[in-house]
Amino acid sequence: MSPRVLFLLLPLTLAAADNAPQPRVVTPGARGAAPSDAVAVFNGKEMTGWLNKAGQPAGCTVHAGVMTCTSGVGDIHTAEKFQSAQIHLEFNIPHMPEQKGQLRGNSGVYLHGKYELQILDSFENPTYAHGSLGGLYGQAPPLVNAARKPGEWQSYDITFTAPECDALGKVVKKAVVTAYVNGILVHRGVEINASEKLGGGCEAGPLLLQDHSGFPGAPVTSMQFRRIWWRPL
Repeated sequence: MSPRVLFLLLPLTLAAADNAPQPRVVTPGARGAAPSDAVAVFNGKEMTGWLNKAGQPAGCTVHAGVMTCTSGVGDIHTAEKFQSAQIHLEFNIPHMPEQKGQLRGNSGVYLHGKYELQILDSFENPTYAHGSLGGLYGQAPPLVNAARKPGEWQSYDITFTAPECDALGKVVKKAVVTAYVNGILVHRGVEINASEKLGGGCEAGPLLLQDHSGFPGAPVTSMQFRRIWWRPL
């Protein structure tokens, strides 16, 4: 391309950019609150919108804006489903010094109910890499260990791009996740491998919180959650 042609194209490109529509206004949340266009997945008052695997109301308790889920309530998930989304949730892992590895404060947040980002007390508690806090369980370890001490509130900020399928339902573009733990990047544009066991496909799915119990020797664990919201993308 000659310099003259390039000179002629540049004004046209700038003009097109100048005529682009104004960005939609979204008001940021103050002091940890959700932005103005977010969907409150947990309202801080009751368990409305959360179900167990049997489709019954979730058995977690709510007090002072905090959801507490103790071993035995089972996995719980949102009744509402999403495709691609920006997701935020905060969690508090109990102090369990008598345990170690995967038995210390274990839970997880599942995207579409099947892709797990691990929740674990990873503060001075080594375990296999993809099973530590921030790990894409079974697939990718976090870039760093960004765990706070147990008993302190921590956060996940996740951008999830749903998989894409062709007309026959075959996945042609894998799901992708970028995630931050406590504001620190732990996954950047990681493709998620969806095996048949996970249930490949492109259907919308819920947000699921894991109850890591039901096996011999499982310790009683009380996980706390608050400020759970998503922004459909």
